[in-house]
Amino acid sequence: MCPRRPLLFALVALALTACGEVAQLPIEAGVGPNPLLPQPNPTLIPTVNIAPAVGWPANGKPLAAPGMTVNAFTTGLDHPRWLYMLPNGDVLVAETNTPPRPEDGKGFKNWIMKWVMNKAGAGMPSANRITLLRDTDVDGVAETRSVFLEGLNSPFGMALAGNDFYVANSDAVVRFPYTEGETRIVQQGTKVLDLPAGPINHHWTKNLLASRDGSRLYVTVGSNSNVAENGMDQEDGRAAIWEVDPKRGSYRIYASGLRNPNGLVWEPDGGALWTVVNERDELGSDLVPDYLTSVADGSFFGWPYSYFGQHLDLRVQPQRPDLVAKARVPDYALGPHTASLGLVFFKSTAWPAPFDNGVFIGQHGSWNRKPRSGYRVIFVPFRDGKPFGDPIGVLTGFVSADGDAFGRPVGVVLDKQAALLVADDVGNIVWRVTASPPSSTRIPPTKR
Repeated sequence: MCPRRPLLFALVALALTACGEVAQLPIEAGVGPNPLLPQPNPTLIPTVNIAPAVGWPANGKPLAAPGMTVNAFTTGLDHPRWLYMLPNGDVLVAETNTPPRPEDGKGFKNWIMKWVMNKAGAGMPSANRITLLRDTDVDGVAETRSVFLEGLNSPFGMALAGNDFYVANSDAVVRFPYTEGETRIVQQGTKVLDLPAGPINHHWTKNLLASRDGSRLYVTVGSNSNVAENGMDQEDGRAAIWEVDPKRGSYRIYASGLRNPNGLVWEPDGGALWTVVNERDELGSDLVPDYLTSVADGSFFGWPYSYFGQHLDLRVQPQRPDLVAKARVPDYALGPHTASLGLVFFKSTAWPAPFDNGVFIGQHGSWNRKPRSGYRVIFVPFRDGKPFGDPIGVLTGFVSADGDAFGRPVGVVLDKQAALLVADDVGNIVWRVTASPPSSTRIPPTKR
């Protein structure tokens, strides 16, 4: 290929998308339990509107909501994507990036998508490690950093059950022995079971969550495509949440039809499993909303045949009306193309209402919407075990006035002092957000 041809292809594609479709609805229309779902608006060349990754300027940081403060918990990481809190307060960070996928991105349109994603900071080799951060003097800044695990394969999800520490690599769940307080694991891991991977491995991030008694693991496995364009034979075991028996190394499909589930949490009152899901692309800037939902055993959420219940995606042929008839409507839409990934429940008076009961969500940010969506951390209040009211911005300001990405929020977790930690994989920082005392001004949730 002529050396200038890739650049020419990119310029042609970007020129075509520059005057392409734009959102006809505000982002708020695609949020809540009953989002507006207009008619699809697919285009020959997909809308491309990603914020190029530039990193934070000196002394730059996100904008915290009124009554909150933000500081850097640690800096100088290598693409930090996911966070996990150990019982003793140590913070684990998965420094990770896309694994080799030789068959993904072939063809003109997919090549353009790969080029654009590289501009977003997702094209560098993976560090393939988990780093431990320790705030020894509890001042909100990590004083020590050590390599906890290395030599992994695009690690993402982490979970501790008893003395067993589990890691979800892009292709397998691996178990390591753990002793509380240790800063490095040198023992070889034991593979629990393989996860769908291969030369495409389109949605490579696999998260995991231990059951309350530690006897089971719940593992997210995203689809191998946008809407099964590679064939359903490439989707075996994908677009699903697995229930894994780590002792037997076996699994079953717990829930399916979930295009790309990521964050997993247990709701503290009723104990239900909740997840956030990235929905499909290339139906226009107003479709399809990502969502937050409870996940019952055996439930089906429509992918690839339908979205948000029984709304058919006619790009998928042949259809499966038998499955569509069972497709469950998600609990709460999070806006189209927001790339909602991180998820953590919080129920405590350590934060003022309405932040005392609900979920924090890291929205990594859109590429397929004009104007952009996501690129922020939000809080969704809960009441009686369900989302209530409108989402509240917690951290914003990740995108400059010129449209460049200073940072992109991903994983979220709460530390031992009830502060919110946020992984920023473009800024290579973990941010720490604290709230004013409960006696401060209370912000009432919006009623619906």
